[in-house]
Amino acid sequence: MLNNTWPIIGFNIFVLAMLALDLYLHRDNKEVSLRHALGWSAFWVGCAIIFNLIVYFFWETINPGSLLTNQEAALAFTTGYLIEKSLSIDNLFVFAMIFSAFAVPRAYQHKVLFYGVIGALVMRGIMIVVGSALIAKYHWLLYVFGVLLILSALKMAFFKPSQDIGDNRLIRSLSSRLPMTDDFRGAAFWVRENGRLLATPLLLVVIVVELSDLMFAIDSIPAIFAVTTDPFLVYTANVMALLGLRSLFFVLESLMERFKYLHYGLAGMLGFVGIKMLLLDTVWSIPTPVSLMVIVCALTISIVYSLYRQPKTMPVIALPQMMAPIHGKSAH
Repeated sequence: MLNNTWPIIGFNIFVLAMLALDLYLHRDNKEVSLRHALGWSAFWVGCAIIFNLIVYFFWETINPGSLLTNQEAALAFTTGYLIEKSLSIDNLFVFAMIFSAFAVPRAYQHKVLFYGVIGALVMRGIMIVVGSALIAKYHWLLYVFGVLLILSALKMAFFKPSQDIGDNRLIRSLSSRLPMTDDFRGAAFWVRENGRLLATPLLLVVIVVELSDLMFAIDSIPAIFAVTTDPFLVYTANVMALLGLRSLFFVLESLMERFKYLHYGLAGMLGFVGIKMLLLDTVWSIPTPVSLMVIVCALTISIVYSLYRQPKTMPVIALPQMMAPIHGKSAH
């Protein structure tokens, strides 16, 4: 546990201030341009770099009594941040499928991502607190996490996620049971018509995004525990990676199909982290600098290979639309 609660309080105040600023700047629900997204992505990466420098120079003040040196803490944050940032790219592929399946207008996508990130921050914060307490009491859980990460890596490498979001039973159940309008009503989640309070399809999209965040958190939280079990570093690395998720989506949106082999690099990274976790207490334990190098190489190779092998003419993928069954429901 942290020996000083003021750093985490100060960090959370900074996060809330940045989220409030982001919400204020995007209050008009305008379509996010590539230039705007690039600027915000650079801003969030810059924040992460500055925060890492603070960890490097002031770690003893931030977390007195820690067994980590300033250099080790900064290196653990960098590695954890890179792992979480890389895994968030996989989130973005799923978000793109969700937005296409529900035909979400681009002007409203940022709002959905904003609430999705808020939910992810809350869920991951809870999982980090619970996970840190469990690992402190039951060290053998690290080996369980390692096995789960290896299984997740195999699943990611050999089984592609279904692009037909509408086939999900839970989503079908929600869309049939939740009183809902036929189409989007601007950026509203709820509207009142004829005295009835109705949800809009945009609310259903947020629910689906939150569910996908929960599933991805099951992979990402154990992955960073392989690098460090310090709650402060685990939490801050996750949060800093998530804060730039919305901007990164709009940067990569037009390039996602070009990264055809990226999931192999992510699978390799997950598998390596799982193996690292299994070897933590052995003479073959893998140092954090080596882990950082392997992760960077895996991602770089998969991206370069994707760009090298991409076809000259990129195909246009038409994902199935969810709006048709929603319309059909209200017709009865």
